[in-house]
Amino acid sequence: MSSERMVYLPLGGAGEIGMNAYVYGVGPPDKERFILVDLGVAFPDMDGTPGVDLIFPDVSWLEARRDRLEAVFITHAHEDHVGAVAHYYDKLGAPIYARAFTANIARRKMDDRGHPERAVITASAWPETVEVGPFKVGFVPISHSIPESSGLVIDTPAGRIVHSGDFKIDLDPVVGEAFDEALWTSLAEKDVLALMCDSTNVFNAHEGRSESTLGSDIEDLIASSKGMFVATTFASNVARVKTLAEAADRAGRSVCLMGRAMRRMIEASVETGVLTGFPRTVTVEDARNIPRENLALIVTGSQGERRAASAQLAQGKYNGIELKSGDMFLFSSKTIPGNERGVNRIINQFSEMGVDVVDDSSGKYHVSGHANRPDLQRLHQMVRPKIVVPMHGEHRHLREHVKIAKQGQFDAVLAPNGTMIELTGPTATVAEYVETGRVYLDGHVQVGALDGVVRDRIRMALNGHVTVNLILDEEDDPLGEPWCEIMGLPQEGSSRAPLVDILEEDLSQFIGRAGDATLTDDDKIEEGMRRVVRQTAMLEIGKKPEVTVIVSRLS
Repeated sequence: MSSERMVYLPLGGAGEIGMNAYVYGVGPPDKERFILVDLGVAFPDMDGTPGVDLIFPDVSWLEARRDRLEAVFITHAHEDHVGAVAHYYDKLGAPIYARAFTANIARRKMDDRGHPERAVITASAWPETVEVGPFKVGFVPISHSIPESSGLVIDTPAGRIVHSGDFKIDLDPVVGEAFDEALWTSLAEKDVLALMCDSTNVFNAHEGRSESTLGSDIEDLIASSKGMFVATTFASNVARVKTLAEAADRAGRSVCLMGRAMRRMIEASVETGVLTGFPRTVTVEDARNIPRENLALIVTGSQGERRAASAQLAQGKYNGIELKSGDMFLFSSKTIPGNERGVNRIINQFSEMGVDVVDDSSGKYHVSGHANRPDLQRLHQMVRPKIVVPMHGEHRHLREHVKIAKQGQFDAVLAPNGTMIELTGPTATVAEYVETGRVYLDGHVQVGALDGVVRDRIRMALNGHVTVNLILDEEDDPLGEPWCEIMGLPQEGSSRAPLVDILEEDLSQFIGRAGDATLTDDDKIEEGMRRVVRQTAMLEIGKKPEVTVIVSRLS
């Protein structure tokens, strides 16, 4: 064993599901060379992050050490693993390695943001490796819900790390490589220092099901539909899209794909050779002229996204196609926690149209892309690591995963975001804690979660907003009365008079009582007028709104 230490630091994805970013370092303390595994996004919600477009992990710690960052390795093309590579390329500047399908998606993202596509380098599957600094990294094929998913073997002078990536044990995944137990068992021929392991389904005690088990049930469901059949799933789940398309084709239906993200994924799959034998599809234009009972749509928007095809269809006609009473809509997906409201909105909109909605409550039309507890335990036994380090899951998932690893006689350590673990001692120990957080993409601008932008937006959403204007002349005397504009507030309060009139009256009284010490000091004017507005509004409507005071002085 070398004297160099190995450290592991999750900056995202450990303690949450989304925005994965895992740092590995080798070398003397404070002189380590680093690689980053995955660089993904999370998605906002209207309750906690209104108006935000995407959420990124805060990589400030790594950015400050970018001169020691050798490369970024992407395990697969899901947005929570690849979605931030182009947004952070300027900050990190390291080459990006991925297998062909993931590299195709990553290059499209780089091109969209004006970065060089050549920064994304296509890597071959294990046993070939990529050598960067003290690291030898191999992409080990593993089954998941998107093509060409890989775990990583990370060989260093300090020992071997196996990073599972997102995975399930599927011997017949329809699209992509089947899980190869012999291959994964062979990784333990060289002692494995640590296994960083997916924790998403640790609470599910049943063995996972194969994608190949869904086709016949879906075909039977389509056959039972008397009108148009529509199904939604994750756009990236190419195997499911193929399962749905083949079932529809066998049921005698013409297949039409709707949604830019889905078409993009299918195109990338065909371009890179991971998808073959996909049934012939028709264009949206042709679909309009096909009898309803002979048509199947496969559409985006399984998580209730407002701009996706599912939501558009639920609101009425979309691309000239309209669902009607007697049609059937299938959610061939699991609703991610936090998205229930959007999904339920769509279900009820379809119900009002008379559309029959089928979800996965029966378990017949969706299988997870993540390993359940028995499969996690199987991987532990195949790889035989010295230490199991749970990742990719909420805190409760990580904690439960530690428990089952220890039950299997493996050492295990809980390492949520910001916890730097040293792996090269007799046992895994916490080396230090690093400040981590979130960065919001707000329009075209990245803002820190603690910058106050979203906090102020939430306050305005909850409490409304009042703008107060006051003009003072050269002698510091008011030029007319102060006036208000309100947003997001009732027009009248408990006095049954216009709220603006009451606010302006109380503000006028405040200015009339103000002495020279206040009228010559903008800060005192703003503080006093803000206090008056909030007090009056609280009496009138029971709210303390956000207040902006604009004081103008004539020179």
